[in-house]
This record gives sequence, structure tokens and C-alpha cells, in this order.
Amino acid sequence: MKLKQGSFLWYLYLDKLYCLLSVRNVKALLEYFRLLDVHRNNTLNDVLFYHFLHHVTNLTRRQIMTVFNMLDWNALGEIGFDQFYMLVCILLAHQNHLEEQFIFRHSRPVFELLDLDGELKIGVEKFHMYKFLFNIKKNELRELYHDFDITGDHRLTYKEFKLFTIYTMDKHQERKKAEKEKEKSLLKKKTLREANSLVLRDEEDLAGKWQLEVSHHFEVPHH
Repeated sequence: MKLKQGSFLWYLYLDKLYCLLSVRNVKALLEYFRLLDVHRNNTLNDVLFYHFLHHVTNLTRRQIMTVFNMLDWNALGEIGFDQFYMLVCILLAHQNHLEEQFIFRHSRPVFELLDLDGELKIGVEKFHMYKFLFNIKKNELRELYHDFDITGDHRLTYKEFKLFTIYTMDKHQERKKAEKEKEKSLLKKKTLREANSLVLRDEEDLAGKWQLEVSHHFEVPHH
């Protein structure tokens, strides 16, 4: 899933630590929501919602309606600004590769979104249905239920889900740390190569000057 460049959401900034919008961005988003709400009901129905997501993302119609049904948990056929705000934060987190951070910071709201039946447990099929929103790979989904389904009923309680978010966040931080170390190592190697190149060039210049001086010294004078 990708945001379309130049769309309104493209210009919003998501805080990388808390995965929330600034007060200024929230006000701008609220005004945008009011523009979309052509019926002045303080809600968006499925038609308005579809045209909004179709305009700002590359999601298919099926994916868009899947997201709408997830947000419209009480089956009213419309969503309010709170759900809209949550969705925008999810989209921006995905766009900025902050999915692990977002799920970790907002584990309870995400769990409640995925718990469509209100059973306080999330089955693997629900995760599979919405994995495109959180960029969860198939093998990661398999590992999730293998490693964190403590009760063994193929459904995650909130505590099990929270353990998963902590684990993925730790892995994310380790990966980022390894990437930084790799960047430092590459930068160090590059600096050494450049330094060696300069030394070699200086040595070649000195050797050239020395040969020139020697040739002048032993040059046979003309009579």
C-alpha cells in the first residue's frame, strides 16, 4: 500500500516516536474531514470513504471496503472523525515504515480494531485480512501465532498481542541499530580509502619532485 504523491495526506507529519499528529496537523485534518463530509453529518458513509481512500492510496476497492468494515465496528454504515484520524495515522505509519512503532504505541486501539466480534481475542484470519495495513508478512503471521499463542487456541488475547508488539519493537530497534553500525562501518572504510588515496597521491608527487631534482642535479652542463 502506498500514499499517492501530492495528495493531502502526503503533507502531514507523523511523530516518529509516538506515531501521532501534531495539534496543527489534527486541525488541518479535521477541516479536510469536514470538506469530505458533504452531507454535514460529521460522518463519512461507505461511498465517501471509498472515494477518499481511492484518491489518496493505491488500495483496491475490496481492500478499501475491508478497511471501512473494520472501522465501522458497530455497523452503522458510517465512520466518525475518531476512526478517520486513526486510519490516517495508520496510513502515515505505513508510508514512513513505522508499522512496528505504531502497533507498539497504540496496541490497545489496534487490538480493538482487529477484534471485530468483540470476543477479546483475535483469530489468525483477522490478522490475515488486515495484514496489508500493517505490512505483516505471511511468515511473520505464522511465527506470531506459533510463538505468542500461549493458550494454543489459535487466537490472541490482548496480553499475548501486547507481548508480540514488545517483541517486534525490540527486533525493529535491533535491526535499526545493526543498520547504523553498518553505515558507520561503511563510512569508516570510505574515509580510510580516501585517506589512503591522498597519502598515495602525496607520495607520488614527492617521488616526482625528487626525480626531477635528481635529474637537474646530474644534468651535464653545455659548453
